[in-house]
Amino acid sequence: MSDKPVSIRDVAERAGVSPGTVSNVMNGSKPVNPALAARVREAARELGYQADRAGALLRTGKARIIAVLVPDLDNPFFTSIVSAVESCLSDQGYEIIVASSNGDEATEQSRLAAMLAWRPAGLVVIPCSDEFPTRALIERTRIPYVVADRITRDPSADTVSVDNVNAGTIGAQHLLELGHRNILVAASVLSLGNIRERCAGIAETLARAGAPEPTFLEAGNHFERAAVRIFQWLEENPWPTAILALTNFTTLGALAALADRQIAVPRPISLIGFDDYAWMRARATPLTAIRQPVPEIGAAIWARLKARIEGDTAPPAHIQLECSLKVRASTAPPSPQDGISTNAG
Repeated sequence: MSDKPVSIRDVAERAGVSPGTVSNVMNGSKPVNPALAARVREAARELGYQADRAGALLRTGKARIIAVLVPDLDNPFFTSIVSAVESCLSDQGYEIIVASSNGDEATEQSRLAAMLAWRPAGLVVIPCSDEFPTRALIERTRIPYVVADRITRDPSADTVSVDNVNAGTIGAQHLLELGHRNILVAASVLSLGNIRERCAGIAETLARAGAPEPTFLEAGNHFERAAVRIFQWLEENPWPTAILALTNFTTLGALAALADRQIAVPRPISLIGFDDYAWMRARATPLTAIRQPVPEIGAAIWARLKARIEGDTAPPAHIQLECSLKVRASTAPPSPQDGISTNAG
């Protein structure tokens, strides 16, 4: 067997097409008939051909790479966004590189600098704060980018997020319809605009119904911290009849705290989680959850970024998608005695 690397001409010969067609398929530079593209990819797979990304970078000055920076790779919501974006560009001739800022602005700065040094074709960033101080670093490179999830204070970039006010509203409305009036809201950190908007949706919905103001507990951005904070709150206060969690980590924290206190769901305490993962349906008591439309978020991010890569100069778009409520067994009407237990119970 020859040690000579497989060339684009070898793939073209195997697929029965021109080298230019192979280049268009492998690099995504021009649209190709789907059946023909499938034939080219199959030939490339059989021959073990890999596109020369370094050569493309030298020719164009930009790599066919999409860089994605998220605050935390331990958070399943952020990794699901990465996966959703990746699925959109799998047949577009782009590769994806991912990094985490670990929720730290200095780390965000250094990670972004390293990623931008690759001269990616585009960037998706979920900043660690609403201030988004690294925006200037990105814009100096003129690399197209989309901000996801966060409510930044600078409207000059394309953004894709959910309608957070409505997300809070649908959770609060469900609890009101069941008869709950004593509600604990397990937030993460109120310095983030998307969390504040979810809280606002809850507060406004309860106020319109003449219900008491809920208790907002800032539980933190990590599961362990949220579990401790919610456990301590339940130890020190009369129990609510319902807990409404505003992130996946505060959902897990609430479940852990309730289990540690041996408090059952949905009675004496109903629970609404945030995000909708398979494990939420696989529990003995499946969780009612506010679902973020992750596949649609990924598609919207890629649509905006691809348009910018291809030269779209329209004003920034601010896309908001709707969440939905998946009602399951973790929410039920309160019993007359619910909500009167204390840490002595």
